[in-house]
Amino acid sequence: MNALRGRSMIMAKTCKVPISSLPLPPSSHIVTHNLTPDPLTPSPAEFFSDVLPNKPSLQRRARLLSKEAHFSYVNPMPLEFPYEITPPDPPAVIEDKAGYIEKWLSEREARDPSPVSSQMQPSLSKYTSKLRDRKRELIGLSETCLRDCLPHLDVGDAFGVLGKPALVPLIEEEVVSTSSPEAEAIRQELVDVLSGHAVLMAPGSSPGPSFVPWSTRYSGHQFGVWAGQLGDGRAISIHVTPHPEDAETTYELQLKGAGRTPFSRTADGLAVLRSSIREYLCSEAMHALSIPTTRSLSLISLPDLPVMRERTETACIFTRVAETFIRIGNFEALSPPTNSFFLGGGQQDTDYEALRKLGEWVARRVLKLEGIDWKAGDAWGKELLFDVARRNARMVAAWQAYGFMHGVMNTDNISILGLTIDYGPYAFMDVFDSYHICNHSDGEGRYAYKYQPNMIVYACRALLDALAPLIGAEAAHGNKAVQPGWASSATPETLVSWRTVGKNLPKVEMEHILEETCATEYGNLMRKRLGLRRQEKMDQREIVQPLLDMMEAQQLDFHGTFRRLAFFHTGLMEGDNSEKMETFIKGILSGMPDPDRMDHGKATAEWMAWFDKYSARIESERHGQEWAGEADFDSARQDAAKCANPRFVLRQWVLEELIKKVEGDHNSGKRIMAKVMQMACKPFESWGAEGDDTPSDDLPAEIREERRLCGLGDKRFLGFQCSCSS
Repeated sequence: MNALRGRSMIMAKTCKVPISSLPLPPSSHIVTHNLTPDPLTPSPAEFFSDVLPNKPSLQRRARLLSKEAHFSYVNPMPLEFPYEITPPDPPAVIEDKAGYIEKWLSEREARDPSPVSSQMQPSLSKYTSKLRDRKRELIGLSETCLRDCLPHLDVGDAFGVLGKPALVPLIEEEVVSTSSPEAEAIRQELVDVLSGHAVLMAPGSSPGPSFVPWSTRYSGHQFGVWAGQLGDGRAISIHVTPHPEDAETTYELQLKGAGRTPFSRTADGLAVLRSSIREYLCSEAMHALSIPTTRSLSLISLPDLPVMRERTETACIFTRVAETFIRIGNFEALSPPTNSFFLGGGQQDTDYEALRKLGEWVARRVLKLEGIDWKAGDAWGKELLFDVARRNARMVAAWQAYGFMHGVMNTDNISILGLTIDYGPYAFMDVFDSYHICNHSDGEGRYAYKYQPNMIVYACRALLDALAPLIGAEAAHGNKAVQPGWASSATPETLVSWRTVGKNLPKVEMEHILEETCATEYGNLMRKRLGLRRQEKMDQREIVQPLLDMMEAQQLDFHGTFRRLAFFHTGLMEGDNSEKMETFIKGILSGMPDPDRMDHGKATAEWMAWFDKYSARIESERHGQEWAGEADFDSARQDAAKCANPRFVLRQWVLEELIKKVEGDHNSGKRIMAKVMQMACKPFESWGAEGDDTPSDDLPAEIREERRLCGLGDKRFLGFQCSCSS
């Protein structure tokens, strides 16, 4: 967090450039320069000179990649699918139907040179298609993602076009935009690139590294069943750039919903506005809660592009940002489970060399594993496994502490960096239910809130299975790293032996790391939420679990209860404050959907018993070192607790209401969405005049609406389950 604050302080000093001038990192830091491409798209030069003009369907046909391939070069091309390929005009007999289709697709590929937005030297050339020019409208742009990841990206007059964030219509006259033609051009170029209309490439003729977009291959277990090859079916990485203050940290820009890829199977490669809004907002909300996550940059609506889901919806392209989007499934694709029956599109055989290449890239460049002497050839397989386990254990602990439910924890949705990724039917807990299932497709409750830590263990076991032959080979070679061609001459018996040894050797330690890291991190976060700093082994049993049990039995709002507890101080427990304490408990009990059905006397007694223990635990820190230097212990503790318990939570009812407003009217909806994003990015602020007893009807309209959005909402949305359809 300190690093991010430091970055934001120097943001004003950073030289900003249009997206076409964002620098590429050196070749050693570009994933496509270090892993193996699909042999049918073998290089940026051949992709541009041969695939795009002559064989563009290679990008759009569902197919199994060769077993050595990690990725395939793919250009964004958001079009309705199945493609509506028009017959010739005037009518004519088509002798070569396959050739006609290739020509039709090629004409819609972005391969015509297009001028860039400014006089600044571009790092990549820009290409568009003359036959593909749909309406594209910027409806969301994340200030926090720009600040943290891309402070050098010039967005022109984009924020002026989006307008002032507001939940209610603005009364004052809007100031007429006075942006310059250059600012407009920079913004339009940004929209063109992030909508898939324009593509930035360096096919090979420029002096710098060659570069074209790509999609990666991965496999995975879905709901516990092996699914074979999956891959980026609608995600295309379009850029990678170093952070201006840290050249070793690079950020990948990925479009979600930009058209079909070889991994799309029977799907259209598109995303709808509804699901895109959900991921756009939640990525930044999670970051604000200090939960590891991919980041969201932009939302661009394609209102003229229909998309068929349960109903006809409109398309939207979401841009997300991360240091890497590599998942556990990328490793599973190269070393799949043996003797697995599955219902899917197929799966390649193991490619041991591809596994080594990916593992080395991840260990050295992505995870930057410490303590490995690469020159001496130290083994790295186990350390990669353990590091991924630690990261994901910390992530899921934060999910549990903040009541976040992912909904689809398939192994292809688990990041090797321990980032929350692929936001689908997610939810934040409202009325506390430890068995809540947020995904209505999860009939068996596999990914219920309570079981999320178990599912991270399952995913890490899948990673262990994939890495097992490599780890076993390292052990057989005296804990030295495997070298190129390490398995080419191994007998089948040797490979089986390596896999068996490699699977058993680190399993106990990996599971210990997962359990210990998750428990420690969860304990620390729950203490933080309760305004406690000293670690006590008994806290979980004596304080945290009894609190959660009481919340569940009384059907209390998870986040609302914690926020109210932030205002508790032990002085309320003194004898002459009994009336105030009863009022305080009454406030807690108001955070349930049906307060009239509660036995308030019994509930109050249960809370008083819990507060006795909680007060004693707080008092045990009053004169301790944990709060040394604080002038006022009670005030400092309250401030700390408020900064750990969100006032605003991205609840299901808020999302559903917002989606309808944006779908109904982009102009007003994008302003509301911008304000919701502001609230999500500053969740601990006292939104809606918190603590002010003024009746809501007497508050200014904007503040009144803030207060409403901080509430439990319509009862119909409590425990609301979402669809995977996106």
